[in-house]
Amino acid sequence: MIDKKFAHLWYVLHTKSRFENVVNDGLLKKQIEVFLPKVTVRSKRRDRKIMIRVPLFPGYVFVKTDLHPHHHLEIVKTVGAVRLIGNKQGPIPVPDETVASLKIMVSTDYPVTTGNRLQKGDSVLVVSGPFAGVVGTFVRYRGQGRVIVNIEALGQYAGVEVSQEDIEIVPKILT
Repeated sequence: MIDKKFAHLWYVLHTKSRFENVVNDGLLKKQIEVFLPKVTVRSKRRDRKIMIRVPLFPGYVFVKTDLHPHHHLEIVKTVGAVRLIGNKQGPIPVPDETVASLKIMVSTDYPVTTGNRLQKGDSVLVVSGPFAGVVGTFVRYRGQGRVIVNIEALGQYAGVEVSQEDIEIVPKILT
């Protein structure tokens, strides 16, 4: 009988920003099964019109492990690795079917889109465009990839319309 505690399951590993490839390569060198789903997108740089491969889920890779303490330690000691995603009870496994579906999706040439569904009141950071660096509060979707963000200043709000691609959710600090 196989102990469920040490069954090989898929988990999500959070990485440092833009370290997905480094973590992927580091885990492969340690002979740990890893999956970094990538999609082809047009470069956002104004001086280039090329197609590039980028992670489908920036900041995350999938790793298959049995969570034996030694293996867990080897995973989190990898350069660029932050932690396995989970709760107080420990890392939460991802169903094999989900990873298999993702592998099929990224193996095709069809466009794959992702995104976080923003909720009214979410804190957001404008990461590019004319308002880059501004921290605000998500108000609503405007349509055609545009959103309204409120910025508080002097006790008042000013609303701006920005591209949904230009903002990222600011993670809530857990206390």
